[in-house]
Amino acid sequence: MQRRALLAATALAFPVSFARAEPGWPQRPVRLIVPSSPGSSLDIIARLLGDKLKDRWGQNVVVENKPGAGGLLGMDIAAKAPPDGHVLALGFNGPIAFAPFMYSRLPHDPARDLAPVVMTTSQPNVLAVHATLPVKNVREFVAWARERDGRMNYASLGKGSSSHLTMELLMAEAGFQGTHVPFNGSPPSAMSVAQGETDATMMVAPALLPHVRAGRVRLLAVTSRQRVESLRELPTLAEAGYPGIEALAWNGIFTAAGTAEDVVRRINADVNAVLQDAGVRAALEQQGLTPVGGSAAEFRALVAADMQRWGATIRRIGLKLEP
Repeated sequence: MQRRALLAATALAFPVSFARAEPGWPQRPVRLIVPSSPGSSLDIIARLLGDKLKDRWGQNVVVENKPGAGGLLGMDIAAKAPPDGHVLALGFNGPIAFAPFMYSRLPHDPARDLAPVVMTTSQPNVLAVHATLPVKNVREFVAWARERDGRMNYASLGKGSSSHLTMELLMAEAGFQGTHVPFNGSPPSAMSVAQGETDATMMVAPALLPHVRAGRVRLLAVTSRQRVESLRELPTLAEAGYPGIEALAWNGIFTAAGTAEDVVRRINADVNAVLQDAGVRAALEQQGLTPVGGSAAEFRALVAADMQRWGATIRRIGLKLEP
């Protein structure tokens, strides 16, 4: 019964309609839109994949960074592209699963205008603070933030991102307030914490790790249900007393809805093959990113389930934003 309900929800959220394929795809260079800034975890994933995919496709894969509006700007390019598979975007939770519930209007409808192709990676967010803060763990951070009485400020990857929403959820669960300072992507967000411009952030680890090694940022906990092998020393938020908070930041390839089924299958198969490459897996895992892969149907189901789960959370905490 649960499986049938999930499949029904998936079909409703992402109706599948395919056009006829262009012969000999790809016929020209493929654009891979990254809706975040250079050096971000999305950018790292895209360039690793693009370098391998160009050899499999016999065409250049042109990675284009289009940060802005919490990822909506970049995803809008893919949503409005011709449905022929030559424009792809590396999407994530924020503009796909969260935005429809937070904004009164969007430049496109993610469920109607975008087709999930393949999940690339999944990783937890990490609660991180500036190293000079007098806190060594989550309990101390929450106590400190409560004492600040709303004067704590936190950086995010943009309005409506997993980074933003997960911190909002922690504030609601732990009973403290803070000021949101959005950035376009993880590198500037991480830099703001490292320089002490903001007190804390909730984001994926890659852009934080250089600052951790330099002694400017301290990591406190991960948002996954279980500890992460590459960050084994960090407890989960559940271990720290907040079992209701679990947030995985997933990434995956999307293209315009209506793209031919055989093109979607081709892209899916080739990305899956690249994700099995030992060098690619090692490079991703070194950054705290877990390679995933799988079928387009599995990715559609995950996105639909994430929309259902986080939609309820967003409504519960009453988060509304302007685009």
